[in-house]
Amino acid sequence: MAHLFDSLKLRDIVLPNRIGLPPMCQYSAHDGVAADWHFVHYGTRATGGAGLMIVEATAVTAEGRISPGDLGLWNDGQIEPLARIARFAGEHGTVAAVQLAHAGRKAGIGLGWQEQRSLRADEGGWATVAPSALSFGPGYDVPQALDEAGIRAVIDQFAAAARRARDAGFPIVEIHAAHGYLLHQFLSPLSNQRTDEWGGSFENRTRLVREVARTVRAEWPERLPLLIRLSATDWVEGGWNIEETVALCRSLKELGIDLVDVSTAGLLPTAKIPVGPGFQTEFAERVRHEADLPVAAVGMITSPAQADHIVRSGQADMVLLGRELLRNPYWPLAAARELGQPASWPKQYLRAAPAGSTGR
Repeated sequence: MAHLFDSLKLRDIVLPNRIGLPPMCQYSAHDGVAADWHFVHYGTRATGGAGLMIVEATAVTAEGRISPGDLGLWNDGQIEPLARIARFAGEHGTVAAVQLAHAGRKAGIGLGWQEQRSLRADEGGWATVAPSALSFGPGYDVPQALDEAGIRAVIDQFAAAARRARDAGFPIVEIHAAHGYLLHQFLSPLSNQRTDEWGGSFENRTRLVREVARTVRAEWPERLPLLIRLSATDWVEGGWNIEETVALCRSLKELGIDLVDVSTAGLLPTAKIPVGPGFQTEFAERVRHEADLPVAAVGMITSPAQADHIVRSGQADMVLLGRELLRNPYWPLAAARELGQPASWPKQYLRAAPAGSTGR
């Protein structure tokens, strides 16, 4: 079996190891444009030794931002600041990806450290959209149900953002269809109560995700990988579940998805989630074996031994570490030493590296 520091090939892109930074919003953009904070934040992680770095939810339209501080790729002026991040990552041995997203009914709320509610117009908020006119929860506005033209516009917006991601030089794009945002809202019968071709049956509820995947894949170079993030379960009775996730992933494989980033939840604030070490890896394992697709596991993965075991035991092809890489961007270098694997340090830091380390 592979181990944590083996490389991973996805189409023509080779990740130097199986450690990745998952997308985590920084809420620090202005009009969707990456700021100095983003360059320093992602630049630090790029020098820290992770094989993959997924840039946070990047909105395909201004109305699709989670908050006014979200990144965007809905206009060409947003390309170059992100291109600088992608270039720097590549120069330091990390493969950069960007996550394309639309928040749907969870859009237009406060920054991550502020009260989580819909902002009023005088606070910079805006009207939201969703598959059905159902609020996310207390404090959130009731969204407008998308009509056919609105749905087609969303598909086009994902395609246009993918073209800009290509122009920015990202080797990988991830479609965000998890955590209760727009594409996930279409998947779950708890948020999608439509009676047209976009709702009701499994085939209809998954149609938008499949159309976005098909359209983005057509825009994305054949040699470059396309990822998708899915919530494998809503953790709510009658909601989206792992069996549906596996079935969808079988279809996505045929559409050219190369790896599934397996998370859970986010659809309803009332979900009871049994959080604990590696609590989502069982879902990644099922997708990997039952849909025959490479997967990334995420969620409460903290120690090198735990991360290595997840890969060695075949639960996932790679692991994504969120909070650990916020606490310590150089976690991969420390993990290599603990696991007895060779590590390549930034040459500027070699004076602090253990004996036998190489520079990059």
